[in-house]
Amino acid sequence: MAESAGLVAGVDVGGTFTDLVLLDAATGTVRLAKTPTTPANQAEGVLAALDAAQVDLAALDLLAHGTTVTTNAVLERRLARTGLIATEGFRDVLELGRRTRPRPYGMTGTFRPVIPRDLRLEVPERMDAQGRVLTPLDEERLRDRIAELIAAGCESLVIHFLHAYANPAHELRAGEIAAELWPNGHVTLGHQLLSESREFERGVTAAVNASVQPLLERYVARLNAALAARGYGRDLQVMTGNGGMVSARFVAREAAKTVMSGPASGVMAAAATGRRAGLRNLVTYDMGGTSTDVALIRDATPAVSNEIEIEYAMPIHVPMVDVRTVGAGGGSIARVDASGLLRVGPDSAGADPGPICYGRGGRLPTISDANLLLGRMNPARLLAVDAPVSLESLRAIFLKTLGKPLGLDAEGAAAAVIRVANTVMAGAIRMVSVSLGEDPRDFALFAFGGAGPLHAVALARELGAPRVLVPARPGLTNALGCAVADLRHDFVSTLNRPLDALDMGHVRDVLAGQEAEGRRLIAQERVALAEIRVIRSADMQFVGQTHLLRVALESPAPDRETLKSLFDAAYLRRFGLSLDAPVNLVNLATSVIGARPEADLSTLIDPAGRAATLAEAQTGTRRVWFESGWRETPVYARERLPLAAAFDGPAIVEQMDATTVVEPGDRAAQDRDGNLILTLGGAA
Repeated sequence: MAESAGLVAGVDVGGTFTDLVLLDAATGTVRLAKTPTTPANQAEGVLAALDAAQVDLAALDLLAHGTTVTTNAVLERRLARTGLIATEGFRDVLELGRRTRPRPYGMTGTFRPVIPRDLRLEVPERMDAQGRVLTPLDEERLRDRIAELIAAGCESLVIHFLHAYANPAHELRAGEIAAELWPNGHVTLGHQLLSESREFERGVTAAVNASVQPLLERYVARLNAALAARGYGRDLQVMTGNGGMVSARFVAREAAKTVMSGPASGVMAAAATGRRAGLRNLVTYDMGGTSTDVALIRDATPAVSNEIEIEYAMPIHVPMVDVRTVGAGGGSIARVDASGLLRVGPDSAGADPGPICYGRGGRLPTISDANLLLGRMNPARLLAVDAPVSLESLRAIFLKTLGKPLGLDAEGAAAAVIRVANTVMAGAIRMVSVSLGEDPRDFALFAFGGAGPLHAVALARELGAPRVLVPARPGLTNALGCAVADLRHDFVSTLNRPLDALDMGHVRDVLAGQEAEGRRLIAQERVALAEIRVIRSADMQFVGQTHLLRVALESPAPDRETLKSLFDAAYLRRFGLSLDAPVNLVNLATSVIGARPEADLSTLIDPAGRAATLAEAQTGTRRVWFESGWRETPVYARERLPLAAAFDGPAIVEQMDATTVVEPGDRAAQDRDGNLILTLGGAA
């Protein structure tokens, strides 16, 4: 099955820039591009990036694309008009939710369901939780309801019956009738997307899928047509939230799986990079302009969850890379609140006007401005600056807005901004590590994004992580993730039975069926693969509990005793205690992964551009602030560093897409791929 990767391009659309990485396995060369994102039509930015890298589309073997079309549509509620048909008496499930509140204290906050109440209709039908028919489906009423939603101008339809996970017969029949009447193919059956028992989560997931399906389909069609006109004859592959990719021919069927695919692609690049670097346990730290995304990778495998809630009462229960986000990015605004405390974020200056240093009219101090004032960033190397702002002007703004209220000088205020921002980001990293029973000291910190390497060493020291890995192209990591992503299909089926009463033959049949379906879907793809891997797991709980614990299964035919011992061990590892209580098996899950040939990442920085000595790679020195005070600090060009170079901090390492801070007492070296490995002082 193994084939050459060929000529592969990964294109990722970010909030400010669209990034491209082109890998040529035949020649070992790499081309890079960074062009402005075009929010009105992201396809234009993708084509501009391809033009900037001079990509011959006719010669391209694979184009993998990460898009924020569905993520932006959901977060901004720019959705297609969608109708829902539910079991009689249950149309308000999407609005009732779990009876939680947007804020735990006080009657504040708002909530808007994905589908408004006037477009949520009902029909008589009912299964019980065991899948037995209580009320037959009223097909005539169903036809009337479909006609009402068509007349109301709905473009998409959701059919969401209460216990369809246990017996989908009514939903399947409703789907057949809808296919006869609905004017397009945008019909989502809840159980086909998510076959789990919780009707709120299943309903919201189906509603999101239907609401973004037409948007994604139109976008992909536009981009596909433009690519074909330029000679591209292969399948366009679209990134999904689980870190895999799916052909554009099929991706709109399960459009909800592309939500949050942007952060996932960076995590996949981190896993591939760490695997080659021999660092298989990583905490990924992606700091961009408006936010910071963090995730956990153990044994080169990113943590994947189907329990993600992307905002209040918006659970999308399809498997996604477990990424946590906090509002601390380079553009996060620093301010002194009414109580006299310094706050950083979540408000952001965004791309327009952006931080003060962008020279676009911004007047509020941000994290980027603080880094610039402290000498950590070079004003001459800032991207997309309209009118340079002097350090004197920046210093005056910091002194007026932050320094005087806090009793600090301008530089002291800037240092305080960095400290507070680091505290916020360290908290996010603890969410994916300490809160899940993992010790950050067992992991290296993988720092990427345009701003990540500026703060990485300070965060690692705060968390006790011994090493920091800064990839060769920190600001292009998401695009690299697209280029190296595997094919992946995930399946979840609800059994919800006590372990003692479980039909183990049925367990084996479910797992075998999930694997067979995954292999069938991968066989439809026209992508070179090295192997197919299968990951199996079970979601379990003690009887009477609400929350689930995922247990990895080594065998496709586990026995009852093995399931019990695996769950007991997982519970002890997570919570530090054992309970003598009956166990419930809620879900069985299988991931089928079509692994692509490993890409050679050693040429992400052109070997021909490297200097012979470290001294030749040094571009100068400048005064830089560290916790120990101001230091005259050597500055190196990343692209010029000899591969064998090793040096001690303090140091600043600059490149086109990021700046890395090496603190005093820390050691910097490079591996065979040109990744910068920073070992903290005192770490083994």
